[in-house]
Amino acid sequence: MLKKVLIVDDSPAQVKLIHGLLEREGYSPIDLSDPLRVEETIAAEHPELVLLDVVMPERNGFQVCRELKASSEFGAIPVILVSRVVDIGLYLEALEGGICDFLVPPFSRSELAHVIGTALVSTPHQNAPAANRAAGV
Repeated sequence: MLKKVLIVDDSPAQVKLIHGLLEREGYSPIDLSDPLRVEETIAAEHPELVLLDVVMPERNGFQVCRELKASSEFGAIPVILVSRVVDIGLYLEALEGGICDFLVPPFSRSELAHVIGTALVSTPHQNAPAANRAAGV
């Protein structure tokens, strides 16, 4: 059975791009444009991982991530943030808040596959590679 990946992004173009990349890598993508429906969609679809845009209206990716990680029901689901906004302080704060990694578009299919594969096999305490990249190591 294909692993489900929830894509949460308010940009239809970005969702379409990521959706296609995920399908080619053998995942089953679930598209969601409304950040207010993340928990509802997770409860219904049971994804193994969430790809979460940072800049969205009404509820940004950091807010969604914090709320997911604080939830006993959804807290164990790996979250990868996706954003063109590169701020090392916010990135490190997000790592401390429980994200597995951070992708900055444009990214390659192989980079996406590597980050997702790593997130799916890592425990929440194995975020060192992401932290090292953020610090420029």
